[in-house]
Amino acid sequence: MGNTIRALVAFIPADCCQNYVVRDLREMPVDKMVDLSGTQLRHFPGHVCSFRELVKLYLSDNHLNSLPPELGQLQNLQILALDFNNFKALPQVVCTLKQLCILYLGNNKLCDLPSELSLLQNLRTLWVEANCLTQLPEVVCELSLLKTLHAGSNSLRLLPGQLQHLRELRTIWLSGNLLTDFPPVLLHMPFLEVIDVDRNSIRYFPSLAHLSSLKLVIYDHNPCRNAPKVAKGVRRVGRWAEETPEPDPRKARRYALAREESQEGEGLVLPPLLLPPNS
Repeated sequence: MGNTIRALVAFIPADCCQNYVVRDLREMPVDKMVDLSGTQLRHFPGHVCSFRELVKLYLSDNHLNSLPPELGQLQNLQILALDFNNFKALPQVVCTLKQLCILYLGNNKLCDLPSELSLLQNLRTLWVEANCLTQLPEVVCELSLLKTLHAGSNSLRLLPGQLQHLRELRTIWLSGNLLTDFPPVLLHMPFLEVIDVDRNSIRYFPSLAHLSSLKLVIYDHNPCRNAPKVAKGVRRVGRWAEETPEPDPRKARRYALAREESQEGEGLVLPPLLLPPNS
């Protein structure tokens, strides 16, 4: 959908807007993609379920809190974006879409995920950031092909030990949670390439030098007194990351105070924001 139409929908009442936006969706799109992001949808347009060959469905940034059972007809769907909506629970029908590879659930009101999520054995990427999770649902540990997990901006205090069973997992984003200790399970996952624990409450970092696949660790904005030790060539983002060898605790403390003073008023350095593609 073009930017012009996206701008216009802000001035159209919700029900009229929905009718206007979906009225042209009467035939299967040639590119097998439907993008209804940011169109003020309150109800999913049911006739989209007749597009049996649909591969990508983007419903981001709407007002949805439910999906019809007929969505299960889209058995070829590989990408589903439900982020920035009003879901308090994941609709069960999503768990029947067994070809899903990428599922965006961020910025909703989810407190848990259903056990049926384990049926999505083709899932490679799962986004659950900015929800109401106080613990990582154990069902996530059953997604054997998962490569990327975004679980930042929740209220996680620890991670389940079963997470180490995800031997395909390469990237885990845990920024903005309530971790007070570096999650021990991550120390048993040598296949991880990216670990992001930015903006937590971790005071001490164990050595990560044995994580042979690690390429990047982001640990900034923690009240830590040390930087995680890593193998040669691994990039660190956080206090003392540019110093080799790592300073002793007394020097590190003085360095941290000086660095905070010098950075006062500057913008925060965050990892790049990854958004669902528009095509």
